[in-house]
Amino acid sequence: MTVTYTRHVATCKGFGCFWKLLFRWRGSIYKLMWPELLAYTIIYYLLSLLYRFLLYEDQRRLFEKVSLFCQQFSELIPLSFVLGFYVTIVVQRWWEQYMSLPWPDSLALFVSTSIHGLDQRSRLMRRTVMRYVNLSQTITLIMISPKVKKRFPTLEHLVESGLMTLNEQKIFDDLDAKTAHPKYWMPLVWAGSIIARARKEGRIRDDFAVKTILDEINRIRGLCGGLLSYDWISIPLVYTQVVTLAVYSFFMATLMGRQFLEPTQNIPKHQVDFYVPVFTLLQFFFFMGWLKVAESLVNPFGEDDDDFEVNWLVDRNLQVSYLIVDEMHNEHPELIQDIYWEEVFPQELPYTIAAEQFRRDPPQGSTANLEVPEQEQEFLPVVEEEEDEGIHESTSGINDAEKGSTKAINIVKNRNSAKSSTSGLGTSQQFPSRKPSLLSMIFNRGVSNSNDDNLSQSGVRHNVGEPDDRGNTAHCWEEKTE
Repeated sequence: MTVTYTRHVATCKGFGCFWKLLFRWRGSIYKLMWPELLAYTIIYYLLSLLYRFLLYEDQRRLFEKVSLFCQQFSELIPLSFVLGFYVTIVVQRWWEQYMSLPWPDSLALFVSTSIHGLDQRSRLMRRTVMRYVNLSQTITLIMISPKVKKRFPTLEHLVESGLMTLNEQKIFDDLDAKTAHPKYWMPLVWAGSIIARARKEGRIRDDFAVKTILDEINRIRGLCGGLLSYDWISIPLVYTQVVTLAVYSFFMATLMGRQFLEPTQNIPKHQVDFYVPVFTLLQFFFFMGWLKVAESLVNPFGEDDDDFEVNWLVDRNLQVSYLIVDEMHNEHPELIQDIYWEEVFPQELPYTIAAEQFRRDPPQGSTANLEVPEQEQEFLPVVEEEEDEGIHESTSGINDAEKGSTKAINIVKNRNSAKSSTSGLGTSQQFPSRKPSLLSMIFNRGVSNSNDDNLSQSGVRHNVGEPDDRGNTAHCWEEKTE
């Protein structure tokens, strides 16, 4: 089972809560890398004893030159960059594989609510669809997980466990003789056929429910296919080899390069002689542990402590599927009024004495405490130009007679709008009028010309008024009386 420690780090107080995790063994880095650390320490001390007690004087000088050479060139290995990028890829891939695990809960809910009927055939359809879905998931896990493969090594074991029938096994064997491709999708095809038959028999009452169920079946098929793709397409082998060679070659160089040399030789950076390479061992622990983390996460379907517990997942999915589509089908508690029926909704749910300290006010916006002075809350007045000047500027290319016509039309429109504002709606008082645009005035002029023609044809005569202060003649319209 995956090692879980979330409840131990729910609250961080004092000097931190991760110290208590350092003394765990199962799933720890100590359990993962203690053989490499032990081998490195033994080899380091063998070389140190060789240098201190077994070599002659000239041989010691040669040992010191080799040590300095290894120390100099070991720093050229970009270990942090190569290893850090590799671990990032592995962790991202590890989490994506977990998100690709198929969970049949949603499909079981759709099947339970869409395939109606309490008779034996309806119940058989619901249970068979979910059995096929779980069979497809189990076949997929058998292909990628050693733990599930050891549990169900052959199809006979699936038949004995109840996930498959003898007739279905025969169909699998016949298809195996025709092609060697994975056939994890075959039970899902059978499940889709059952859904189509249920719709034909009227047990599913609408086509939308059929589409919803088939979409969910297809989603599960995509997840199973994604798991097989992760198993097939690994991180490129060349990159894994580069990272492994970089780590091991670096620490092989440090076996010589991090030796403590005689201070009497006045070698730079070797004025002090220690017997325990504390920081070298810490560096080995960190970088080698980093590599071991990547090695344990690169395939989360194996048998490591932190790998996914897929055998538990097989049992859980089958049990939950049958519970939803059979045990809980068309069942729900009695409908009763809740305790907040009269007040519609509660102001807040009650707190216990232990949870009282976590009571908080609802969050507010960042401008909740910003106050605008009352004298600055007035809207600025809208500055409008005289309408005659606006018309003159926007229609500068129109001749004087046309300008007069446009002005007259606007006057009539303003009068009509004023009349409408005095009606019961009061729209002109609520929303101030805006200055007409150039396009709207040109459109109004075109409409007025067409109105002139219509009025002339219907027996309306023109009365020419007195010219205004600009020399334009305003036109007024007057109906002919009989």
